[in-house]
Parts: sequence; C-alpha cells; structure tokens
Amino acid sequence: MAVVATTYSDSQSRRPSIQPLVDLVSPGMADVNELILSKAGSNVELIPEIAKHLISSGGKRLRPMLTLAFADMFGYQGSGHVVLAASVEFMHTATLLHDDVVDESDMRRGKLAARKLWGNQASVLVGDYLLGQAFKMMVDVGSLEALRILSSASAIIAEGEVLQLGAAKNIGTTEADYLRVIEAKTAALFAAAAEVGPVIADQTDATKLAARTYGLELGYAFQLVDDALDYGGSSADLGKDVGDDFREGKITLPVVLAVARGSDEDRLFWKRCLEGEGVEDGDLEQAIELLKKYDALVETVSRARDYGDKALKALETLPQGPYNDALADTVAFCISRVS
Repeated sequence: MAVVATTYSDSQSRRPSIQPLVDLVSPGMADVNELILSKAGSNVELIPEIAKHLISSGGKRLRPMLTLAFADMFGYQGSGHVVLAASVEFMHTATLLHDDVVDESDMRRGKLAARKLWGNQASVLVGDYLLGQAFKMMVDVGSLEALRILSSASAIIAEGEVLQLGAAKNIGTTEADYLRVIEAKTAALFAAAAEVGPVIADQTDATKLAARTYGLELGYAFQLVDDALDYGGSSADLGKDVGDDFREGKITLPVVLAVARGSDEDRLFWKRCLEGEGVEDGDLEQAIELLKKYDALVETVSRARDYGDKALKALETLPQGPYNDALADTVAFCISRVS
C-alpha cells in the first residue's frame, strides 16, 4: 500500500486496525511492559499500588508504540528506544493521574479513578513519582536530544493543563483557544514520542521533523475524535461515561462550534449547563440535539480527518514498507472510531 494513495474510504473497506502496528512492535512492547512494571516499584507501598492500578487497567499504549515503530523503521539495534518508550508511557500515566484530580473525574478506562480509591493527594504525588522515574530513564539512555524533546513536552503538557483551567466552564472559549489546549495537552506528547524514535536511530533533521509532524497531527486527530465520542460514542469506546466532558463543564470543539453557531437562547442553555450550577436531567440529550442541529459533531470529525490527512502526508517522505503502512493504518483506525 503506497501511503500517497491511502484514503479513508480505502481503509474503511479494509477495516482499519491498530493491529498491524501492535504486531510489528510486539517484541519491543514486551520489554517496555516489563520495564514499566519494574520501574513502578517502590518501598513505599502505596506507590506501586496506585501506579499498577492505572497501568494495568488497559489502554492501547499508542504513544510508546510510536517511539518503537519510528526507531524500528530505521533499523535501530539498541535498547534505548525501549527505555524511551517506557518513559513516554510513564509521562502519559502521570498526566492521567493529575488530569483526574483537576477534572474531578470518577472513572478512568472503565474503572474507578485512582483519586476515588486513594484520594487526590496520593494521586498527585504518585503522578509526580512516575514523572521522576521517567526522567531518570531518559537520562540513562544518554541522548541529550531525546531528553530535551521529552522534557520540553512535559513542560508543554503542564502549560496545557493551566490553559485548560482558563477555558473550563467558559463558553467564550474560541476555536483557536481550544486548539492551543489540545496541542499542549495531547498532541505534544504524541509528537515527542514519535520524534525520539528517529533521534535514537541517529536520523536526519528532516526525518525527525517528518516523524514529529506525524505524531503532532495524529495527536490532534485523536483528541478531536475523543471530543466527538463524548457526545456520540459509547462508554466502551471512551473508557469513561458518555457525557463526562459535558457534566464536568469541559469546553471541547463540538461545544465551541455549537455556541458560535447557535442562537441567544442556545447560548443561555450552554451557559447554564457549563458555567452555572451544573447539569440537570435531560440536559445531555438537549446538548446532543444542539450539536447535531449545528453540525458540530460532523464538523469536529471533519477537522479530525483533516489532521489525519496531514499525518499521512508526513509519512510520504519516510521509508515505505510495513512500518509506514502500519502507521498509516493507525491514522485510519483513529478516525474510524467515530465512523
């Protein structure tokens, strides 16, 4: 399959799947999982208990798979990519622990959030521990460039959390404001995870940029699909309850679009639900009707497809073959979750 010829309709007919990527990086992911479990250990009993609760609760582990795939694509022979991939997953796990506290979430990947079981303080501190372990592993690899990329991503993610606080419960949030949030909170780690693959494989700056661009655009697409699924998916798709974003007062792209296109009466509804005292019975159903009325969900998925196309475009300059094909399939799979 030539990447340049790939279309979503082609991928749909082939049932887009992440499985080709999973199969290719399976040996490396076995090492990553072993390393994750060993590095999540501590003499402080509560640390491994909380960490393993989240680590063992599922998730596709797409970010570390990107690190492995982009290193393997160039024939990297060392073990540094495994260590960096584990670092990436620890960074992601730490942000989930922190996010659930900030968002006051009750569920994570279909299970009770750690904060509901052990409290906010323990969740935040264990997240900090995992970040510390991630940076220790990065240093062990000995690549200053990889350390720079991943440490920069960590700072950007924290900035994204602060940006989201400003956008939360604010129906005046613009599309540009929201895209800044998801670039920082989601796309930045996808981009860094992909970029450190060719970095550890000692590739050219152009190659590193292509991998980074793929990860960035995939991250945008991934988050926008999740935004749409919160109003039109299932709990199984999300790993949390449908409508959680709405109930938590989160301003996501579908809401931004619906508010901008809606009437004064519609805006009063959004203001009451998202800025006011909270959601009442029947409000979620009304919100979904408004999102459909103004094509906000359709438009959000369309934007996700646009970002997916940019991710595919970035692959065109990289070596053709099974890894390129699997990364293209991963884009199609991401979009297909709402098809």
